[in-house]
Amino acid sequence: MFNKILFVTTGSPNCNNAGKTAFDLAKQHKSTLYILNVFGVPGHGEGPFVIDIHTGEEKSSINQEYVEGVKEGIKTTYADQLKEVGSAIIDCVAGVPHTEILRKARKEDVDLIIMGAHTHPEDIGATRYRKIVGSTMERVAKKASCPVVIISRPCTACFQSSSNIILGTDFSKAAYSAFLFAYKVAKTVGCKLYIFHTIDLKDIQIGYYTQEEIERDVENARKKIEKIYVPEMKGFDNYEIGVCEGIPYMEILKFAREKNADLIVMSHHARETDPEKALIGSTVEQVILRSSCPVASVNRPDKVAMVD
Repeated sequence: MFNKILFVTTGSPNCNNAGKTAFDLAKQHKSTLYILNVFGVPGHGEGPFVIDIHTGEEKSSINQEYVEGVKEGIKTTYADQLKEVGSAIIDCVAGVPHTEILRKARKEDVDLIIMGAHTHPEDIGATRYRKIVGSTMERVAKKASCPVVIISRPCTACFQSSSNIILGTDFSKAAYSAFLFAYKVAKTVGCKLYIFHTIDLKDIQIGYYTQEEIERDVENARKKIEKIYVPEMKGFDNYEIGVCEGIPYMEILKFAREKNADLIVMSHHARETDPEKALIGSTVEQVILRSSCPVASVNRPDKVAMVD
């Protein structure tokens, strides 16, 4: 299913959760695993700099000796995991992180990108929330042609035989691509797929939306799921439909907890926004920040259109 996987890492312990999933998937699918570390560049026309992954110190220049040292550091960090995968290629480059990640993904034609939601242990609470917007993660999720799995916390069972997958849909074109990916994973792994939609009440004024109207819209959404998605699953019956009303990200997280979800799949932006211009959807952002399981952001159908 995943012939080529790109794992983005700083080589620090903060990437261990994402790393575990990347190595597990590469081993399971006999994938080629690309491990990428991007040094970064400063602004204002200054020369390239790097942050040493061991000391945290800023270096004023990059040379081949330093690059090889970082590669060796990554090999040491993931020594045990590297022994278990058939093919792993480590690459270290200087540049704007999201640009280099997307360039690498295109060059190698990868089927999946795996990265963490944040890279600093101090990025918690409100600080972490502020940093997540406009981050490398957001930019990669916006433009990647393949699914991007963002891992905020330890993943113990995602993509494994006991997994439960939640597809959060808003019925947009991008959401259909997310559905294709979720269905493909569920069918390949042999796990249950929950197709979930929330009737958005966050902008509804109390008193103007009656219970009868809510129930009508819930039923219409259920029928829409049955019309759009169910016929595409061609005999796959290990699924369940869920529809409720509320604030979308809260309801998705609640539903995921109730179903012991191991993976949440969503489109990264809402409605029919041009994917090249859209910022990461606020619902997806909030789910990523709060989810206890990995979240897969799917933007385009490029890597998921053909479901075996």
